[in-house]
Amino acid sequence: MDEQNILKLIEEKKYVQLKKILSEMNEVDIAEILDPLDINTTLLIFRMLPKDLAVDVFAHFSSEQQRDIINAITDKELKHIMDELFFDDMIDLIEEMPANVVSKILANSTHEERKLINQFLKYPPDSAGSIMTIEYAELRKTMTVKQALAHLKDTGLNKETIYTCYVTDKNRTLEGIISLRKLVVSDDDMLIEDLMEDDVIYVNTHDDQETVAALFKKYGFLALPVVDAEKRLTGIITVDDIMDVMEQEATEDFQRMAAMAPSDENYLDTNVFTLAKHRITWLLILMISGTFTGRIIAGFNNVLESVVVLATFIPMLMDTGGNAGSQSSTLIIRGLATGEITLKDVWKVLWKELRISIIVGIVLAAANYARLRLLEKVDPLVSLTVSLTLVFTVIVSKIIGGILPLLAKRLKIDPAIMAGPLITTIVDALSLIVYFEVASTLLHI
Repeated sequence: MDEQNILKLIEEKKYVQLKKILSEMNEVDIAEILDPLDINTTLLIFRMLPKDLAVDVFAHFSSEQQRDIINAITDKELKHIMDELFFDDMIDLIEEMPANVVSKILANSTHEERKLINQFLKYPPDSAGSIMTIEYAELRKTMTVKQALAHLKDTGLNKETIYTCYVTDKNRTLEGIISLRKLVVSDDDMLIEDLMEDDVIYVNTHDDQETVAALFKKYGFLALPVVDAEKRLTGIITVDDIMDVMEQEATEDFQRMAAMAPSDENYLDTNVFTLAKHRITWLLILMISGTFTGRIIAGFNNVLESVVVLATFIPMLMDTGGNAGSQSSTLIIRGLATGEITLKDVWKVLWKELRISIIVGIVLAAANYARLRLLEKVDPLVSLTVSLTLVFTVIVSKIIGGILPLLAKRLKIDPAIMAGPLITTIVDALSLIVYFEVASTLLHI
């Protein structure tokens, strides 16, 4: 049944029919329908759901809806949700809740859970440790296949995934991995030690989440083990968690490329003053740096006064330079993010962008010269001045757009910062200097 029909049942208060339909639906779809509703309606329907389904739906609610539900339900209901939530979902919930809600959650957690929560919250915000879960399938290498399968049958329901099992020793040191598929097709009396893969790819608890995302992309993992400094298995990261990280990192890059401070909050839910604060810093920097462009123009007033028509081509040159630089920087930033381009490729990037810019610059300059002469009947020397400047502008902007993100990476700055607005500001200043110098030379001003 589609969303409109379900909303109609809610409006008509046909709760018996509604409960039957929702019980057969996917938890993600249910959360999507209930999330925008007011808390009273959501809570009423939420309490109608089967308990296990209700927990899964709760995990997919927005943080605002989760907060309102926690404030509205009883301690007994909250304890059931906390008991059934996967641990990484509980950590995500705690990180996003205000202090009064966190206090209520912790009050309904066991002593052991509170110790684990405090441990997780000490990991750096963007580290592997902050996004891992402790609900993984753990085996010993001395087990037989029969014993391992029996162990998974007893404990598997409480694990986030059992498709990959992790082999550890008595000190929890990671020794190998084995897939559920291999367990199922192997003889019952075979030892895990003889079946496991001991060449395990893993990450450290303090590794950056972007490093983890790169490994998932490279190897196509469903889950990745996380170890501490002594190679003791601490948790695992599953593919659903890393997809959230990829979305978050991509959003941050877009925001930085648009000269805004990154924010995790939804646009429609964010206060206008907060949004303004995120944008105003970079705009102030770019505005002040833009004054250099004005000073350059003021320094060549004699050229403009002699040939006034030159002023009409300034916007075209600046726009073309900014656009050309943004094209290069976008491709390089993406290449750095996906691992396709590394710091050692700087000379390859420089050589490639130089050749591209020469081709593009000559084509644009030729088209521009023909337009100015044939359509606008502009003086030949003025047309040549504009076209030569255009070639230089495209070459410089594409080289700067290609190299600046690599320079940022070298300086351990987010390459996305070196994008559109900043490159445009630099290219504008260089283009104007060349434009007026060429004009002074060719037009003998």
